[in-house]
Amino acid sequence: MNNKIWLIGAGIMAQDYIKVLQGLNKDFVVIGRSENSAKKCEETTGCKVQIGGLEEYLLKKPEICSHAIIAVGVERLYETTKQLLEYGVKNILVEKPGALYDWQFEELNNLANEKASNVIIAYNRRFYASVLKAQEIIENDGGVSSFNFEFTEWAHVIEPLVKAEGVKEKWFLGNSTHVVDLAFYLGGKPKEISSFTSGSLSWHPSASNFSGAGISDKNALFNYQANWESAGRWSVEILTKEHRLILRPMEKLQIQKRGSIAQIFDETIDYRTDEQYKPGLYLQTQNFLNNNFDGMCLLSEQYQMKSIYNKIANYES
Repeated sequence: MNNKIWLIGAGIMAQDYIKVLQGLNKDFVVIGRSENSAKKCEETTGCKVQIGGLEEYLLKKPEICSHAIIAVGVERLYETTKQLLEYGVKNILVEKPGALYDWQFEELNNLANEKASNVIIAYNRRFYASVLKAQEIIENDGGVSSFNFEFTEWAHVIEPLVKAEGVKEKWFLGNSTHVVDLAFYLGGKPKEISSFTSGSLSWHPSASNFSGAGISDKNALFNYQANWESAGRWSVEILTKEHRLILRPMEKLQIQKRGSIAQIFDETIDYRTDEQYKPGLYLQTQNFLNNNFDGMCLLSEQYQMKSIYNKIANYES
């Protein structure tokens, strides 16, 4: 095993990772598929891209990398992760959600256990400067009392997008879980939950209107809602005995103190890294490459959460 890092993908997300890896002064190779995406990536980043995809690259029998980052399309996350696990890669950071279907999560989880590999789902919002500050306040206040979140998606923007089969049908899993993962990360995983859905969209037939409530394993009450056929935005609100912590937009933290109606943006937070790079990505990548997986979403955690996500989104599997 060598210390070189493999970055799989050459699209926009991969380019964000390239910027971080360059900022960290790491030795890495970018593995893309098409000449078109490779050319755009090279022009944008100045970084050479190996063309032909991961399968062709592995046919050359390269020495196993120490870490791999997967930033391909959602529809190819499962197969790419599986290829790397079967090749023997021990540390893999894969873009959310990691896979699309229950059987894919189960297979990857079993394979990761068999290979004794670390597979991490890249929920970069866990590493926002705003979130790190919120965690500090939560700890000082003695924990979370309750929380709420909204994951409204803009259907009129998503509908015309051209995506691979199954991606838009699982849009909640592939996109909205950025919000849901963060809410449950801060407030605790559901130990009881009641979920309700109604409506449907041509591209997301399972539901378009969502609401629910429950209690987390931190004994915090929670509720959520989203209406993809109306107005709204992403948000997470965490309530402690002393503060309401408002992540709306999620990149910034507003604080409301008990006894006050004022909601004030925290100006003491150092946002410089989140402004220089895609927010949360630098710290997430740095920790991953240092084998510091604290606060990261392990594949096993995502596999366990899949049943909750199915319930919220009214998915069958």
